[in-house]
Amino acid sequence: MSRTPACVPGLSVTHRRYVPYAHAHYAGNLVDGAYTLGLFGDVATELCITTDGDEGLFASYAEVQFRAPVMAGDVLEVVGELTRVGTRSRVIIFTATVVGRGTAEAGGSAASMLPEPIVATTAIGTCVVPE
Repeated sequence: MSRTPACVPGLSVTHRRYVPYAHAHYAGNLVDGAYTLGLFGDVATELCITTDGDEGLFASYAEVQFRAPVMAGDVLEVVGELTRVGTRSRVIIFTATVVGRGTAEAGGSAASMLPEPIVATTAIGTCVVPE
C-alpha cells in the first residue's frame, strides 16, 4: 500500500450519529462509555482508508477522558484528526461532542439541537496500517 497525498497531519474525518434508546445502558437513559469508543473506531477506519487504502487496525489509546454523559436520544458529532504519521502508525485525536439532545420532559419524542455543544469524550489513539 502506498500513502495518498492526503496522509498528512491535520486531515480530519467527521461522523454524526443519533444515539438510539436501545443503547441506553444505565438509569436515566445513560449510554456506556464504550459506545463513543466504538464510534472513534469507525472514524479511525475511514481515516485509514482515506490515507492508506486500508482499514488499518486500532493499536492503542494513549488517553481517554469521559467529560460529560452521553444519553440515548443524543446527536453526536465525532471527529478524528490525524496528528502524526509514522511509517505504519497513525496517531489520531478524537472528540465526541453532543450537538443535539432528546427533551423527554417536553413530551414524547421532543428533541432539540443544542445552542452550545457539549464535549462528551476525548481520546488519543494509534492505528497501524500495512507498509
